Amino acid sequence: MITTEFLLTSLIVVVVPGAGVLYTVSTGLSQHWKASLAAALGCTAGIIPHLTASILGLSAILHMSAVAFQALKLAGSLYLLYLAWSMWRNTGSFKLDLTANKNNHLQIALKGILINLLNPKLTLFFFAFLPLFISPQAASPAWEMFWLSAIFMTMTLVIFACYGLLANSISAYLVYSPTAIRRLQRSFAVLFAVLAVKLAFSDK
Repeated sequence: MITTEFLLTSLIVVVVPGAGVLYTVSTGLSQHWKASLAAALGCTAGIIPHLTASILGLSAILHMSAVAFQALKLAGSLYLLYLAWSMWRNTGSFKLDLTANKNNHLQIALKGILINLLNPKLTLFFFAFLPLFISPQAASPAWEMFWLSAIFMTMTLVIFACYGLLANSISAYLVYSPTAIRRLQRSFAVLFAVLAVKLAFSDK
């Protein structure tokens, strides 16, 4: 059931910075505004499998199979570490790219998909989160979960896009400050590394 509580809770969950937000913001700072939208779209698409698994009840498999869960968690951690290493390695060559082509946009979107796709905790989160707002009188709980999922994804796309566009709007002020750009890049690299370690060593 779509309630004020669901909308407010979803808003808080989406707004709180995570790997997807960091990726979208970093893309907005370094590339064209269209690239930031591609990142937002990719991150949003990356949660579709988790929402689908939650609706179908497949997340129970992750509860039962510790090996499967740990394997996915390790893959997600390694990918975040790869992103951190890539950003740190390119420090000093970080510059605004206002001529990104469509192929580059596709690559950006795919990276966004991988960031969220390789985080198994999202499946568990949605499995625990969505049922809280299902009406006991619902004729079809699965159908109601589908609509709640669609609303959550729409909010994710809009808010991530706003993050990316806002970051891109201030990027022009950074183009004349190589030091500020280098510090931002290293900050994002460290944050991605921290998220990777947190994901890898979390108990759940």
